[in-house]
Amino acid sequence: MAQLRREKFETSSGIELPNDFNPQNVNDFVYEKDIADPGSFPYTRGIRTNMYRGKLWTMRQYAGFATAAESNERYKYLLSQGTTGLSIAFDLPTQIGLDSDDPLSAGEVGKVGVAIDSLDDMLTLFDGIPLDQVTTSMTINATASTLLCLYLAVAKKQGVPFDKVGGTIQNDILKEYIARGTYIYPPKPSLRLITDTFAFCAAEVPNWNTISISGYHIREAGSTAAQEIAFTLADAICYVQAAIDVGLNVDDFAPRISFFFNSHNDLIEEVAKFRAARRLWARIMKERFQANDPRSMMLRFHTQTAGSTLTAQQPEVNVVRTTIQALAAVLGGTQSLHTNSLDEALGLPTENAARIALRTQQVIAHESGVADMVDPLGGCYAIEQLTMELEKKAIDYIEKIDAMGGMLRAIETGYVQKEIQDAAYDYQRRVENKDAIVVGVNRFQSEELETTPVLAINEQIERDQVARVRAVREKRDSAKADSALNSLKNAAAETENLLPRILACVEAEVTVGEISHCLRAVWGEYREAVTV
Repeated sequence: MAQLRREKFETSSGIELPNDFNPQNVNDFVYEKDIADPGSFPYTRGIRTNMYRGKLWTMRQYAGFATAAESNERYKYLLSQGTTGLSIAFDLPTQIGLDSDDPLSAGEVGKVGVAIDSLDDMLTLFDGIPLDQVTTSMTINATASTLLCLYLAVAKKQGVPFDKVGGTIQNDILKEYIARGTYIYPPKPSLRLITDTFAFCAAEVPNWNTISISGYHIREAGSTAAQEIAFTLADAICYVQAAIDVGLNVDDFAPRISFFFNSHNDLIEEVAKFRAARRLWARIMKERFQANDPRSMMLRFHTQTAGSTLTAQQPEVNVVRTTIQALAAVLGGTQSLHTNSLDEALGLPTENAARIALRTQQVIAHESGVADMVDPLGGCYAIEQLTMELEKKAIDYIEKIDAMGGMLRAIETGYVQKEIQDAAYDYQRRVENKDAIVVGVNRFQSEELETTPVLAINEQIERDQVARVRAVREKRDSAKADSALNSLKNAAAETENLLPRILACVEAEVTVGEISHCLRAVWGEYREAVTV
């Protein structure tokens, strides 16, 4: 036998790979129970019977920078190039509930996304974009309810009924405590905002996805594929239970729960990951929460290619990485997809790089042939075996978390964070030892000077945005704004649904920062416990 390249072959989740897979791997499978037809429980093969034969996935390009006016131009450009859904990136101050003129916002306005302070900004952001003709995904968490209300206020200005508005807010605060850090309030009131959003949208905005539970950031922090499934679904279990605990019927809100996953380089494991997550979620909803509506059991998900795999060295190679990752998402049955741009390890995407990223999706959709078949890798010995192994590993994690008292307790003890940190450390060690090869970084380096164009944000933008938010405060009806804020503060101290109060605030031109500070005054701020 020829000498092997390495002693052991395994996936990111530590699943050892045999030399070849064969029928012995799937002997324990019962087709109707474990795999079934596409569109049938447990949805292993996809949530629709004809998948992309009927409708392609939504092609979203995550975008947002500088001011609302500049981001509006980028959105119109992407729509003209064939994007079929918008995906908004907000700047850091907006994400953590600070206005652009807050001293803590200095140097961050418009840098990693668009600055949104008020209804005036949101109207500019969607100027000329009818909200009944496009769906919008908003990557926002701590201030998600406020940004949703701003979006709905724009719809009202456009004369679009709420039942014609479609889109998604991320609204996933647990993963902020775990992996990302853009939280504001403690967990209990944060969960209240989420369940209030579930209830409000079930009654008023029926086509809105009220949460996008994110494994993406968990994976970006260094988790394995199995951990991404487990911790994402454990977060989801927490949200569903919280909604049930406040009196909501599972089938009234669960059909609008959506998910957000990462797609990494290990193509076969990634395809299996999506299938395992879909099957496990269907079983959790049916068996644990007694859901009856099939839509409550369907794991609908958006995918983004893996930003953490992009390299500043030889950035053109990132196009290849992104293509492999996007292909894995499509083969895994995603409902929506964002492809990263080649220059994102260096800065915000340039227009040209964003267009190449979009074209990557379009080539997969229209030239590769994979969209013409439903679950084309279904039945493949390797795929089915890895799907089963990943599901088992995820179940083991979920059972451990249940034994601790649930996801909130697991986060408070630092268990989840440590598991991710250990996985990230292990991967970095393998890269440094060259057990894991990263082309252009630890092998196949280039001595050539690379000159990739980078999008620069003019510092004048921050000064202009500061002036803009101050002008909003000066011109508004102060008595109306103060009254709306006072009503929100009183309601936050009670138990009524806060979404109507927040909507009244944004329509009175109260700013994002003012709304957040009002709630901070009632609920306080979350501070992560530091263990030594």
